[in-house]
Amino acid sequence: MDIKDLESRLNNFDPAVRKSALLEAKAAFENGSIAAAEVSGIHNMHCHTFFSYNGYGYSPSYVVYLAKKMGFYAVGLVDFDVLDGVDEFMEALQLLGVRGCCGMETRAFIPELADKEINSPGEPGIAYHLGCGFTSGKVPAEQQAFADMLRKNANNRTRKVVELVNEYLAPVSIDFDAVAKKYTPFGNVTERHVCSAYRDAAAALFPEKADLVNFWSGKLNMDSAETAKLIDNPVKLEGVIRSKTMKSGGAGYVKPSPESFPTLADMNKFITACGATPTLAWLNGLSAGENALDELLTLHKKYGTAAATLIPARNVAGATPEKSAALQAELDRFIAACSQADLPLLAGTEMNAPGQLLVDDFEDPALKKHLAVLLKGVDSFC
Repeated sequence: MDIKDLESRLNNFDPAVRKSALLEAKAAFENGSIAAAEVSGIHNMHCHTFFSYNGYGYSPSYVVYLAKKMGFYAVGLVDFDVLDGVDEFMEALQLLGVRGCCGMETRAFIPELADKEINSPGEPGIAYHLGCGFTSGKVPAEQQAFADMLRKNANNRTRKVVELVNEYLAPVSIDFDAVAKKYTPFGNVTERHVCSAYRDAAAALFPEKADLVNFWSGKLNMDSAETAKLIDNPVKLEGVIRSKTMKSGGAGYVKPSPESFPTLADMNKFITACGATPTLAWLNGLSAGENALDELLTLHKKYGTAAATLIPARNVAGATPEKSAALQAELDRFIAACSQADLPLLAGTEMNAPGQLLVDDFEDPALKKHLAVLLKGVDSFC
């Protein structure tokens, strides 16, 4: 069996190709052509797929395949602003005999914290927020307009970014609708897709490396030697494009307003109407909004939030021993507070940027001591 070819087809944009490959994978696991590791306590409950952006190009089917192959205790899909991958993911879980659940991530406005940064750096009042436990990509009829609004607003925000960055990066430019067709399976364009498109467009317009270095050096305000090294590392180049053109201070940055996103109350109403669980997303406890932890949890529970999620990889290792100690102290405080507040916890790595972990290091002492609590959170959803 050509496993590499099978895995490639699992990530094909054509759903029929993916489904055929998934059935082949099921047979291969059953006949031993592909070995599945023994199930252990490792898990990843926050995996973006290519229906929003996955740093490795993984589809919902491939994420489940990976979980089966690596012996995950459970696995979770989480895509930005859409439920497009839910049905495929749920079917793959059943076919491969893997435990898991589905979620959606977006940003919400919290009026009570309008003057405080929460978990979206530099954006007071705006919070990344999840719903976990969706069982279908189809929403109740009365919620369809809200779901359509989430998708439309997300694409409109990215479309505006493209419009602004096109002006700044001229003569390099991209077409939003063309990017939607080429870089995504179902038109949900994110900033990371756009960065890939700009990198490709610049390389096509400036085939000579010296010209390409000159272009990016000027646009990214970097010296030529540094830029030349950057061009040889596409992942880092796209990261710098995003940070320097689309984030705060960049030509394509669009400062969010309260009207840019649904309120936490409205988002939670949508999530619960779809049969899922409103889920607080936690960054690191260092912002003003997150540092006042008891108040934050009380406010979320007031609006029906009934679970929490975290990304451990960014909470166990800092740039210095002192930073690591501070992050781990906040991690301990957050997990203890959630346990006290009876909020099940889900942990994962996101996978929405190249280089992010496929699974957390649960042998790290800073995380291992919390494994029982995290597995209990998984059990509450799976």
